[in-house]
Amino acid sequence: MLSRRRRHARAGAAGRAAVPERSRFAVRDLLSEAVAGVVQRPARSVLTSLGTVLGVGAFISVLGLTGSAASQIDARFNRLTATEVTVEDTGGNDADRVPLAFPDDADSAMGRVNGVEAAGVHWRVRLAPGESVRSTPAEGANGSVSRTSVVAASPGVLSAARPHFVQGRGYDRFHESRNQTVAVIGSATASRLGITTLRTQPAVFIGDTAFTVIGVFDDVERKPDLLLSIIVPRTTAEEIWGPPRDERAKMLISTRLGAATQVADQAAVALRPDHPEYLRAIPPPAPKALRDDVGSDLGQLFLLLSIVCLFVGAVGIANTTLIAVMERTGEIGLRRSLGARARHITWQFLTESAALGLFGGMAGTSLGTLVVVGVCLRNEWTPVIDLTTLASAPAIGLLTGLLAGLYPSWRASRIQPVEALRR
Repeated sequence: MLSRRRRHARAGAAGRAAVPERSRFAVRDLLSEAVAGVVQRPARSVLTSLGTVLGVGAFISVLGLTGSAASQIDARFNRLTATEVTVEDTGGNDADRVPLAFPDDADSAMGRVNGVEAAGVHWRVRLAPGESVRSTPAEGANGSVSRTSVVAASPGVLSAARPHFVQGRGYDRFHESRNQTVAVIGSATASRLGITTLRTQPAVFIGDTAFTVIGVFDDVERKPDLLLSIIVPRTTAEEIWGPPRDERAKMLISTRLGAATQVADQAAVALRPDHPEYLRAIPPPAPKALRDDVGSDLGQLFLLLSIVCLFVGAVGIANTTLIAVMERTGEIGLRRSLGARARHITWQFLTESAALGLFGGMAGTSLGTLVVVGVCLRNEWTPVIDLTTLASAPAIGLLTGLLAGLYPSWRASRIQPVEALRR
């Protein structure tokens, strides 16, 4: 009886010993195999991860440069836009009867307001039919630039716009008080008119009137449209062409930093205490809103570009991993015949593609940071990079590699051992 039980126990133990244990793939072995697969083919690994490097680098560069540019826009806003006020001549209910609401002493009246650095009245002159701007007195001769606009402006406009003169200078109150026919022009207009020097006292002809050019400028801090215009004194324009007709006059005011809102509140009363409703002051917009709008627009545009780069990188990893699966069919068959299960093959190739994505993400983070710092140094900006962005960039590369390796890994797991060994 006892011997029979022992025989049954021995037979059961022998049966259990005959059943092979299921193969296991430890995490340590998985990582070592993935690293070995990447390192054994360095050239292919570098080319495969290049798309992720560029995608993540573009991601870091875009967000970093957007933040740095937004900071510079904010600083430039504080220096220029935050110190600029525009006053429009609306005429109120008497617009038809009062073509020009600004008084003759508008420049000096506005200059007495606390916080104002310079102020001037300007409007676009409407030339009569057939009148044109020429460098010669004869109609139809060479040198005609009929499309050039003529701007009537008081001397305060030149002080507020701050043009950079390359030749001569701007006109002043003396020229305006004497209604002198002088003009200042931009360098592009001077080139079109054939004016290369002021030593010969060149003149431009507006209609039948000759205006002596006393200044040529190549840049302005405010009102860039003046670069393509011929600027003449306000009183001279009124005497020849009358008050503004097509467009009502405006006033450009340059203020000290922080005084723009106060100046805008006082401008209408300071200029026309009898009819402040004739004028409307426009203060500068809020700097935070402007910065947020610009930053949002730039961020959305360039973030889309970085997503496209990441997509291209993911396609590159998927394509290369799929080719690697085809080339390593024999290896896959050998692993399967030795006991590796389908999911082990899946995890192996998926880990390799994730490692490529991670390495590409780390390299792209470094590359993008260098690009941001280099551009900021070249333009004398302060680099602004969010630490959260830097920390998340390698993770983005890892996720890109994982997504790119899903299909090739699935294909590798579907390869049958017998078919693989036949190849």
